[in-house]
Amino acid sequence: MATVREATRSDVPALAAVLGRAFEDDPVMEWMWPNPAARRHGLPRMFAAFTRHHHLDGGGVELAHDGARAVGAALWDPPGRWRQSGWTQARMMPSILRVFGRRAGVGRQVGETMEAAHPEEPHWYLSTIGTDPDARGAGHGQVLMRSRLERCDIEHAPAYLESSKEENVPYYQRFGFEVTGEIVIPNGGPTLWAMWREAQ
Repeated sequence: MATVREATRSDVPALAAVLGRAFEDDPVMEWMWPNPAARRHGLPRMFAAFTRHHHLDGGGVELAHDGARAVGAALWDPPGRWRQSGWTQARMMPSILRVFGRRAGVGRQVGETMEAAHPEEPHWYLSTIGTDPDARGAGHGQVLMRSRLERCDIEHAPAYLESSKEENVPYYQRFGFEVTGEIVIPNGGPTLWAMWREAQ
């Protein structure tokens, strides 16, 4: 079973690599990067930029290890911190433009659509959770989920996430999340399932 710890800046390369592999077959990522080679190249760089410039500052980035190997990661934002500030966006913009290139408009459209549907009530936001495909099925994702949800329960705080795969909805329901709506990316984009977990 994996152990979970809070990630530091030195963990960003390993974390980004794990999440990059985990999201290669994600419907949203496939839509943003239809070319598989471009997707494999861009995903780790995208996750590194978001983690380094936004998520780490909130103290909600966790890394799962199986021995010396990073096998999973979760990017959480604490209550009131899910929205990127103008300063954060400005710092991140050069990295994001390099990552997306001519697809930057598509990435922005996804972000704006998700932001418009985001609940305003204070909550912990699970932006991203993923396990290395080679390590799936061993319970590493459960360990990551329970680690932060235990804190949510101590704080009596609700939690929110978007599932980009309908088949993952029952998995999140096992942790107390319920579907509150569907988020459809415009212009033929995929559907995401908004999920909310009441304070325990």
